[in-house]
Amino acid sequence: MKRGAVFYWLISTLVAAIIIAISFYFDDFVREFIARHQDRTVRGFMENVSRFGDWPEHFALGLILAAFAWWCGNKKWTRIFVAMLIALAIAGLAGRAIKISTGRARPSVKTEHVWNGPRLRGSKYHSFPSGHVAASSAFFGVLLLARRRIGIACLPIPVLVGFARIYIGAHYLSDVVCAAVLGIVSAVLVWRFILPKIENRQSKIEN
Repeated sequence: MKRGAVFYWLISTLVAAIIIAISFYFDDFVREFIARHQDRTVRGFMENVSRFGDWPEHFALGLILAAFAWWCGNKKWTRIFVAMLIALAIAGLAGRAIKISTGRARPSVKTEHVWNGPRLRGSKYHSFPSGHVAASSAFFGVLLLARRRIGIACLPIPVLVGFARIYIGAHYLSDVVCAAVLGIVSAVLVWRFILPKIENRQSKIEN
């Protein structure tokens, strides 16, 4: 790996660590602020965003888009949509493992201990990180890296999903921020290492 790339990764890691630390610091403040500023109409909207912003909906969308691109004969977009699905799967599996190992109670759960260790069952202790945000960030993160303009246009989707999860009391701010970082890392890994292999394999088959 070149020095420039190493420097880039070090800076990115440092920035991510600072953002994560800040998010943990403001967890209680954000939770209390949103709890004091609840609106029935906004909450209903956020609940719908949360309902349709989970990983199965993203996965279904990715499958439909990949199938449509393949049917149209657009190999480039087929590869991108497949890569988006792979990133979604990686973020989902990694996020699930972290959820089970940390056992963080959701903001709505009244308990003496926020972190409760490994918990295989009970979604109320699977707050960290947000599966919704990890999936959405990974999914659209690949799109952002592959097609910047379209990715930027879709960027409000994971942001809105993250805000919705905080607004309805399902997650702390740090759950959402760490999930976003996890999703971005998954997207970068797929875009940097897996997508080129898919392209090379396809080019070999064609040749």
